[in-house]
Amino acid sequence: MQTVQQTAAAHNLPTFPPLEQETRSHVPTDQAAFYCMRAPQTMRMWAALEPKGAIKPIRVNGRLAWPVAAIKSLLAGDAK
Repeated sequence: MQTVQQTAAAHNLPTFPPLEQETRSHVPTDQAAFYCMRAPQTMRMWAALEPKGAIKPIRVNGRLAWPVAAIKSLLAGDAK
């Protein structure tokens, strides 16, 4: 069975470190989409749907930054 990194490499997709090893408090949209197994555009839609989106990002200089804690909570099934 292939790992996520092997599958991403086979399809020329970006790879990111495992979420457990992420040390930053927030990650950019592409990385958040990778962890949530969604398209980056889906993440942008969630941001536009505030406060009804699955995760609430913050905006830094016009860019979205997604909280790692909220991503972990979503993947654990704890998010609303």
